[in-house]
Amino acid sequence: MTTDAPTTAAPYGTPETPRVAVRGEARLEFDPEIARIGVTVSARGTDRRSALEDLTRRNSTVLDLIKSYGESVEKLETGAFSITPELTRHGRGERVRAYYGRVHITAELSDFTALGELTTRLADLELTRVDGPWWALRPDSPAHGEARRQAVKEAVQRAREYAEALGARLAALVELADLGAENAVPYGMPQAPGAMRMAAYGGTESAEIAPALDLEPQRQTVYAQVNARFTMTPPQL
Repeated sequence: MTTDAPTTAAPYGTPETPRVAVRGEARLEFDPEIARIGVTVSARGTDRRSALEDLTRRNSTVLDLIKSYGESVEKLETGAFSITPELTRHGRGERVRAYYGRVHITAELSDFTALGELTTRLADLELTRVDGPWWALRPDSPAHGEARRQAVKEAVQRAREYAEALGARLAALVELADLGAENAVPYGMPQAPGAMRMAAYGGTESAEIAPALDLEPQRQTVYAQVNARFTMTPPQL
């Protein structure tokens, strides 16, 4: 009894069934969907308890202000918290001169009109620092899918042009390898070019609300890339 050995396709095609390998790319721009700001609340006291009480009060003020914007705020998170003693020389030893407290807050907004007003009001608070905004697309944004589809179309068009240059036509798709489609600006909170950065330390809280800051959203670039391999009819050489 004999068995036929399994046949495998030639990895690089044959004269009767040539293969063409191309790369498709897409780079599209979209308006941002969300913006993040980082808020650092600070406090200082001559003893640990007073520093904690002051920090708790300021932190509550900031959180209440951010929450007052309702559905405009999609996410609100508290990050690192610290109380640090400041030491000073006293005779041959050291003693605690004061305590510094600090807490970091991150807010994510989808309403950019509210964003301009909120950043101004936060920066106007005593011993409060505001960093941002960092513009971004959502991870599940349709923009990523659009970029991938555009990259595939570009790969097919490029392969078709190669085949036509040889007097042939595409026959079938052999392989489509996704090399990734990613937002040019990472989803975290890096300092992006053109991003607003502001800070307010010291002073007293203003009795009047500061005018809203006019923010211009930074368009986001989405990049996609694929490798594609096709078979084509025999060329007319």
